[in-house]
Amino acid sequence: MSNLQFRSLSRLTSVAILIASLVPAFAFQEMKRGRKYVPPPPMMKIEVTVLRASSGKPIPNAAVIFHPMEGDKDKGNMELKTNEDGKAVIDVLTKGSTVRLQVIANGFQTYGEDYLMDTDEKQIVVKMKRPAEQYSVYKPHPENAQPDQPAATPAPQPSKPEAKQ
Repeated sequence: MSNLQFRSLSRLTSVAILIASLVPAFAFQEMKRGRKYVPPPPMMKIEVTVLRASSGKPIPNAAVIFHPMEGDKDKGNMELKTNEDGKAVIDVLTKGSTVRLQVIANGFQTYGEDYLMDTDEKQIVVKMKRPAEQYSVYKPHPENAQPDQPAATPAPQPSKPEAKQ
């Protein structure tokens, strides 16, 4: 065998080995291993506007808390603060889910309501009220009086003893 034939045989062998080594790599790429890609669920945008019930002015820095619900279980929460216009915007809630919205602001009653996320966008206006007087069973409530009975009168308060001089 001449030197020229040996070189061409050696090149042919090296090319054959290179091709043989690449075949498993291409075959491996053809095989579908691992997880199948699942696209994320469709999301929706919610804009919450927090206003004073008395004047309609916005409430800045109010806590707007979203509780995604699954059945009657809370799946965590996401909290935002309102801007100077009283608005908070979120766009990472799954379309078709139920969300419990809670709004907390200093000096106002806490607001809470469940919403079904069934559209692409939703605007929610929350009117916050000042705290009312605490309900007491010891005070008369005319709205609870029955028509055939007069409103209950409060029990007489014991008199305070007068200080001796």
